[in-house]
Amino acid sequence: MPITPTDDQLVHDTEAVLGSVGPRLRDARRARRMTLADVAERSGISISTLSRLEGGRRRPNLDLLLPLAHVYQVALDDLVGAPPTGDPRVHVRPIRNNGTTFVPLTRGGAPVEAFKMVLPPLRIAPKPSLRRHGGYEWLYVLTGAIDLTLGTATTRVSAGEAAEFDTRIPHALSSAAHDAAAEVLALFSTSGERLHVRQC
Repeated sequence: MPITPTDDQLVHDTEAVLGSVGPRLRDARRARRMTLADVAERSGISISTLSRLEGGRRRPNLDLLLPLAHVYQVALDDLVGAPPTGDPRVHVRPIRNNGTTFVPLTRGGAPVEAFKMVLPPLRIAPKPSLRRHGGYEWLYVLTGAIDLTLGTATTRVSAGEAAEFDTRIPHALSSAAHDAAAEVLALFSTSGERLHVRQC
């Protein structure tokens, strides 16, 4: 039977959804400051398969997406970009990575991802390692203080202060206090563009 325009559109839409999965997976991983090795260890999926998924060279399926949704603590709909249901709420599912708690405040794949980070006290925190990846990040310290390392320079950022930086620069965050955690509100854009806010 020949493909009708409706069928053709359905095929096109399906391919478009599947084609968007790779970037969504990459964005979810980077927003949580995880490496491919981190995800491979937690999901049981090989690094090469994860790399092909993110690059669009491997077709996603449920056997791959379900464990990744569990690792990233997001709904499967967020990874595949399912149409919105009309509920504007973001169902928060905190995740932990290297001692830091991440609380996603946006759905996966958003142009700018927002999340809250809780950085543990220095006495129990693992030593932070410098990481770099594409994108741009904004931080606002809610409570406590953090040490933000960019390259070889470290800056103390206290509650009520903000910082922004290009994430292609090697960077690391840690609580500045030995016995107190720090809470940070963060915005992350994979596009690498600075945020422009119009003043009224």
